[in-house]
Amino acid sequence: MDLQPEINLKKLFYVGVEAVSPEKRIPRHLPKKPKGRTIVIGAGKASAWMAKVLEELWDEPLSGVVVVPYEHKTNTRNIKIIEAGHPIPDQQSENAAHEMMEVVSNLNADDLVISLMSGGGSSLLAYPIEGIALQDIKLINRALLSSGASIKEINTVRQAMSGIKGGQLRLAALPAQIVTLVMSDVAGDDPSIIASGPTILPTDSEPVSDILKRYDLNIPDKLKKILTNRRLNILNREGFQADTVNIIARAGDALEAAATQAKKWGWDVINLGDSISGIATEIAKINAEEALKMATFRSTTSPPLILLSGGEATVSLNSATGYGGPNSEYLLALALTLNHDPKIWALACDTDGIDGNSQNAGGFLTPYSIAGATELGLDPTGLLAAHRSAEFFDILGHNVVTGPTLTNVNDFRSIAICAGAY
Repeated sequence: MDLQPEINLKKLFYVGVEAVSPEKRIPRHLPKKPKGRTIVIGAGKASAWMAKVLEELWDEPLSGVVVVPYEHKTNTRNIKIIEAGHPIPDQQSENAAHEMMEVVSNLNADDLVISLMSGGGSSLLAYPIEGIALQDIKLINRALLSSGASIKEINTVRQAMSGIKGGQLRLAALPAQIVTLVMSDVAGDDPSIIASGPTILPTDSEPVSDILKRYDLNIPDKLKKILTNRRLNILNREGFQADTVNIIARAGDALEAAATQAKKWGWDVINLGDSISGIATEIAKINAEEALKMATFRSTTSPPLILLSGGEATVSLNSATGYGGPNSEYLLALALTLNHDPKIWALACDTDGIDGNSQNAGGFLTPYSIAGATELGLDPTGLLAAHRSAEFFDILGHNVVTGPTLTNVNDFRSIAICAGAY
């Protein structure tokens, strides 16, 4: 095939996203139909589409409620779709949480609850515990999101201030059966962390107090005390024992699909793994050094080599508000470290289609990106320091725009080493 690195990297991203779409993943995980009613609940960026696919495949009556971010709604017949705030919860988030708890109440042992959970669900369900108001939840979420904390750390704190997360929704649904289908956006695929695990028995996690201290969150002492003292009241652990939990899509699935396609083109592939997580700029430096080392061994007769990886890159904001997200920040840091290497191209995108506070999924870079930006009067190093990485790719025309993909398995990163002519 013709070697067009920019086009081919985009194609591989789209192949990866399609591989983890609900219509590809839901059919193989349909539960057995119950004697009683079937109630559908869900929260997250992919959950409306998951509900739509489930409705199309289920030949008996369904009802329920699913909450998604604004602009992620799809048309369903009988399952109610509520749009709410993300990544900061709003009043709709609280309304949706209360309605969901109401929907699962008064069920019996013959009834089945199908829980459709995906990344983004944590902010979409706000059920404040005593002593904490919705405004407090907003404040704490803003502090967490700008801290550089991992999603596991963030959701551990979110569970502590919620009456629906950390298995609380599952307890409300007893004695009904429950099947949870999860699209994982979390490195390691722990279902108790994804969407903060409303229907999942929480695993042992580090104390909230340790997380608050580590990131020195700017929140009132009163709230810190409530969060530190909160213990999830999971007394009926037997209620979780018969539950079915299936991870139906993960970052590794997207990477494997992309790798398969690249190999069909005759490319060499190295899959670095789907759990490469940490500060975006630090991951970029490591990946750039790996790519530069490999580039020195590729001759003009070598086929293209692609390095694939996934996981969760994070950004720790300073006083700058920033414009962009982990993927664009990773990519700009990668470009600066690669220093115009003529053999290396790259792409980094969020599989949900939205990178941080930008309208981009992410972006791509060529060997000429930094030089081209400098000619346009941009200061790449300054933009990176100010966390305005999306501005770099927007102005250069190297942004990738998909809109909401209605799936979500976290970051997709690819680096192509092309030693031959292109």
